[in-house]
Amino acid sequence: MTDRIDPDATVADLHQVGAEDFAKLVANASDDQLAEIVNGPGRRQVLDEIFGRMAAHVEPARAQDTNAVVHFKILDRPEELGGGYDHYEVIFEDGRCTASDQVEREPQVTIRVGAVQFLKLAANQASGPTLFLTGKLRLEGDVMLASRLTGFFRIPTAG
Repeated sequence: MTDRIDPDATVADLHQVGAEDFAKLVANASDDQLAEIVNGPGRRQVLDEIFGRMAAHVEPARAQDTNAVVHFKILDRPEELGGGYDHYEVIFEDGRCTASDQVEREPQVTIRVGAVQFLKLAANQASGPTLFLTGKLRLEGDVMLASRLTGFFRIPTAG
């Protein structure tokens, strides 16, 4: 495992990269390198992989009393990829978590964040409150729910 990001190899093999190794890659990458990954043709695969792993990282005891729908809007999708943003729905029910790009339910909170900041958040290289206070993450809806979200997960670290 290398500590440097190769955008093509990382996207092609992302499903084989462990959570801690992913966190390490993000920790050692510059914002420009991360932008190259999430603004290229592999953007959707990277986002799908992150959201697809959420269920495996949820702490059921921490999320057990929360029944909520959270929408994530990952901003700044390049025009050549359709522009706008990628939209994901995360549902917490009975201590479980499911995530999908099929947005069907009304959210209690919507989180809007740029793709690079989202990668850093997912890899425990950025703090949600810090991103919020610096204007890099915006919330619509239940701010208290949003402030509790990271506590629901075992977020991998670069170690």
